[in-house]
Amino acid sequence: MNYEEMSVMLKALADPKRLKIIDLLSCGSLCACDILAHFDFTQPTLSHHMKVLEKAGVVLVTKEGQWHHYQLTESFVDKFMGTMMHLFSDEEDCVCHNKNCSCKGEKNDEKIGTI
Repeated sequence: MNYEEMSVMLKALADPKRLKIIDLLSCGSLCACDILAHFDFTQPTLSHHMKVLEKAGVVLVTKEGQWHHYQLTESFVDKFMGTMMHLFSDEEDCVCHNKNCSCKGEKNDEKIGTI
């Protein structure tokens, strides 16, 4: 996943209500009405949140009659976890190992801190 895709995904996750929706969906597929039961907002507001998550590739929606069912996409979980591991690693292909980087050296590490 590139930085642009990750940024879109993180923006979608930046809302506490959407994080709660993801938490709910971590147990499996849910109907919109079941998700809505956990919140104090209207169905149109839920639709907005779900559209943001869907556009970011976080959830998949299926229709069964008049009902919308949502589930986390497998690719979201895999991509997100992989990207987070890569982002906070110091693997050889990490951008922090770029030989042209002007921020190398212990003095800079002390300024910005290390994980």
